[in-house]
Amino acid sequence: MNSRQRLIMTLKHKKPDKVPIDLGGTQTGITVGAYNDLKRYLGIVEENEIIDLMQQLVRPSERLLKKFKVDTRYIFPKKPKNWELRIKEDDYSYSFVDEWGITFKMPKKKGYYYDMVEHPLRDATIKDLKKYDWPDPRDPGRTEGLEKEAKNLYEHTDYAIVTGIAGSMFELAWYLRGFERFFMDMIENRKFAEALLDKLLEIWLDFFDEFLGVVGKYVQVVTVGDDLAMQEGPLMSLDLYRSVVKPRQKELFSFIKKHTDAYLFYHGCGSVSQFIPELIEVGVDILNPIQVSAKDMDTHRLKKEFGSEITFWGGGCDTQRVLPFGTPEEVKEEVKRRIKDLAPGGGFVFNQVHNIQPGVPPKNIVAMFEAANEYGGYEIEKELL
Repeated sequence: MNSRQRLIMTLKHKKPDKVPIDLGGTQTGITVGAYNDLKRYLGIVEENEIIDLMQQLVRPSERLLKKFKVDTRYIFPKKPKNWELRIKEDDYSYSFVDEWGITFKMPKKKGYYYDMVEHPLRDATIKDLKKYDWPDPRDPGRTEGLEKEAKNLYEHTDYAIVTGIAGSMFELAWYLRGFERFFMDMIENRKFAEALLDKLLEIWLDFFDEFLGVVGKYVQVVTVGDDLAMQEGPLMSLDLYRSVVKPRQKELFSFIKKHTDAYLFYHGCGSVSQFIPELIEVGVDILNPIQVSAKDMDTHRLKKEFGSEITFWGGGCDTQRVLPFGTPEEVKEEVKRRIKDLAPGGGFVFNQVHNIQPGVPPKNIVAMFEAANEYGGYEIEKELL
């Protein structure tokens, strides 16, 4: 069974020959600091390709992906032609303004990521939304060369092809407005909140119309995402989610699924368990990252309650405590435990919880993928009998 067949079978909730393994997306990847340490540990010498500037994520080398027997390969939208990235530098930091107008800054000393420091719509009105300089979702630069790239992967490799994440509405709304301000909008200024979400929905519908027109027939998984929760629980009530966010997600997800046969992957951090039935209802096939250290995110319970309806992608190793601070032996035991919980009967893709962070010992990263390959065969089901 090849990688593509393996992934499709598990997404159909059937048991493949072994658990598929993923690494390299913008929510399932590795940061530049961790990657540089890992390269030195493994004796890999090569230049880094940054795939996400804000999160400081790199594209893992083909050599590394093959070493860890990774089944996925990613394609990412390109930069638009009508916008140019400019990184500014002063004595203390680097900064840039993205195409949405959001300002990010990273300290030069011990800086690991770019943080948002200015929200361009903080004081905007509904009228201001109509005249704002929005990104062009149909800019031809976004898909330049992508059809050739996707077709080559589809026709000349056996890997499962996954798109880079896009389609955030709720999360992007507060990026533009500011976290506290947008949450207040949803309660006290609902017309503005809905107008902003509707504008973002319009942009993403146009984007996916172009993007899926180019790659939709080649990819097996399309990724979207919106964080709805934090470590200890949801960011909003279910009633607020259902009235403000869910209808717009449903429209976007329905559009995506009409334009491709690919499975829909949804990224949402934190304690999302009470949102899972809602996400299934709006068409989500895959849930990521399965933050096992968050409240109500016990992997055994999640598999029992939702394992026949949604695929769990992630949750293979806790990245808050075990991966950065455990021993290699503890990492392997963690991986074995999560596979036992999530793998039976299919519907599980192995990946750590979110991205591998700076400072994670390389030997622990190696131990994690060694364990995923060692315990990922379905012989582990016998231990449950």
